[in-house]
Amino acid sequence: MTFRRLIAPLASLVGLSLIVIVVFLAIYAWPAVRLNGLAFLTRNNWDLGSLYGNPITVRGQQILPGAEYGILFLIVGTLLSTGIAILIAVPFGVAAAMFLAEGVPPVLRPWLSFFVELLAAIPSVVYGLWGYVLVIPFLGRDVFPFMVRQFGSIPFFGGPSGSGYGLLTSGFVLSLMIVPLITATLRDALVSQPIGLREAALALGATRFETLWSVELPSVRRVLIASGILATGRALGETMAVLMVSGNALNYLPANIYTPISTMASFIVSQLDSALQDPTGMAVRSLAEVALVLCLISILVNGVARILLYYGGAERMEAGTWL
Repeated sequence: MTFRRLIAPLASLVGLSLIVIVVFLAIYAWPAVRLNGLAFLTRNNWDLGSLYGNPITVRGQQILPGAEYGILFLIVGTLLSTGIAILIAVPFGVAAAMFLAEGVPPVLRPWLSFFVELLAAIPSVVYGLWGYVLVIPFLGRDVFPFMVRQFGSIPFFGGPSGSGYGLLTSGFVLSLMIVPLITATLRDALVSQPIGLREAALALGATRFETLWSVELPSVRRVLIASGILATGRALGETMAVLMVSGNALNYLPANIYTPISTMASFIVSQLDSALQDPTGMAVRSLAEVALVLCLISILVNGVARILLYYGGAERMEAGTWL
């Protein structure tokens, strides 16, 4: 009982910190929320206005003449780049985890697992520099033109291939950053499965792959979903790497998968210096509103995943198929 009383306040700090962050963002961004309204989410017109003009009053708030704030292009860029990253990372992460758990000799397994986990510790700016120096020229010169020729008839894959900066490049770099999270988490879960589960499947005539795919992997489905949630949160909030490879587009939606984009996290970093020049402070408060929207999207994604986990687990238990 004493231990519980000591550890409970420490454990509650994690949830409390999230509440404090959301409340702070909401309070600080409230003037921008009153000014922009719901149109903030549906417009593509981020404009700081005339920095040399006299402030005017709009809806009770002081702003610069011509200032407008809309972030639909940021929401679309963030969700699309994250979606592409997850589509690439999950299959590769699951395959790598299966290989490390069953396909590698036990002597080599700790070393290869160490290198995979080491990838997660590389700073994001290193991924961004690698993407800027190597990935962008390669994709823009060789891969994207080939994709346009071969898949140009598919919607969103045709049109100009661009210079290498853009949506697909951002998703690709993000996927490399989140694959280690999925692989390391799922690999540990697979290795920790009871040996009897594996031996029973093998005794019934299943191959090693069938045992891994049909018996062991379904038993760690909750871990897979949890690692996917963690990877999605990492991709949604990634800043420097995306800023260096996305093209930092402004005020337009992507026409195809090669179009330059901006994400909410990278946009806050790129625009903060300019926003600080606004004497009314509304530009910085609007950036805080962008951060608030990003935080709410992350909370929503995690909440939906938790609901799916809960109801999916309940249905399988009722059907008697929960492992």
